[in-house]
Amino acid sequence: MMKIAIPDLVSPSYFPAEAAVELGCFAAYGVDAEIELISPVERAYEAMREGAVDIVAGSAHSALSAFPRWEGVKLLCAQSQGMYWFLIMNAALGATRGDMNAVKGRRIGAAPWVGMGLKQMLIRSGIDLERDRVTIAPTPGSLEPRVNFGLAAVRALEAGIVDGFWANGMGAAIATETGVGTLVLDARRGDGPKEAFNYTMATLATTDRLLAENRELAEIAVRAVTDAQKILIADPGRAREVGEKLFPEEVGRIEALIRRDIPFYQANLTPEFVAGMNDFARDLGILDVDVPYSAVVAEGMERLW
Repeated sequence: MMKIAIPDLVSPSYFPAEAAVELGCFAAYGVDAEIELISPVERAYEAMREGAVDIVAGSAHSALSAFPRWEGVKLLCAQSQGMYWFLIMNAALGATRGDMNAVKGRRIGAAPWVGMGLKQMLIRSGIDLERDRVTIAPTPGSLEPRVNFGLAAVRALEAGIVDGFWANGMGAAIATETGVGTLVLDARRGDGPKEAFNYTMATLATTDRLLAENRELAEIAVRAVTDAQKILIADPGRAREVGEKLFPEEVGRIEALIRRDIPFYQANLTPEFVAGMNDFARDLGILDVDVPYSAVVAEGMERLW
C-alpha cells in the first residue's frame, strides 16, 4: 500500500496524481495506492515527515515547511509545469486581467504557503502590502484538515468575507463561470513577473528515508504519474472517470480544465526551475542557503520522465 497525501482534491492542480490512482496506473505496477486529503499543504508534508504517508502530491516549495533546507526530502517529478494558482477578484469590483493594483485595500483569501506565491508576485510588481493595505490570509474554517480550499474560497467570495482569492483552477472556474469572480492573474500563462512561473509547481515528493528503504516504490510513483499524464494527453475525456469518483458534484467542469492544462503536463524538473524556486524561497525567508539541484531532486529520476 502506498499512501499519497493531496491538499485539495476538487481541483485540476493535483489531477495527474489522482488519475494515476483512479485510472489504475499504480495497479499496473502491482501497487495498491490510495489518496488521502490532508490540508493545507504544510500539514500534508508534516504527515509525510512523520511517516503517516509516503508521498505528497502538492506544491514543491511547500516541502520546506516540514523539511528545512531540503534536508530529508526529495522531489520525484512534476505533475505539471509552472505556478498553477489564479487570482480571482469579486466581479463587482470591475478588476481587469493583469491589474496588480486591484488588490490595494482588499482582503485576499489564500492558504498560508500557497499565498506566498501571490505575495512575491505583488512585491516584485511594486505593491507594498502594508502601505497598500493588502491582506492575504486564510478564510475562516479553510484550514481544517479535510477542506478543499478552492471550493471554500468561492463560498467566502460569494459571502463577501473576502474581496478575492488565490487558489486552484477549479475554484477559479466556478467563480468566473457563475459570474461572482473575475480572473486577474494567471502566472502560468504570463501574468505578472516572468520569474513567477518558476516559484513553484505541482510535484510528487517523498522522504530520503523511503528512497533509501524502497527506491523501487518511489520509481513506480513516477512511472504511474507519467503514465497518467500520457493517458490524459491522449484522451482528456478520461478525466471524467476520475472526477466521478472523487468529486462528482463538479465532474462537468473537470474535462474542460484538463484540456486547458494539457500543454503543461510534463514531468521534468529542470535546473532552471529549481534555481527559480530556491531564489523565490530565499526572497521569502523560508530558505537561508543556496541548495544545489542534487539536494532537491531525487537522483536518477530524470530517466523516467
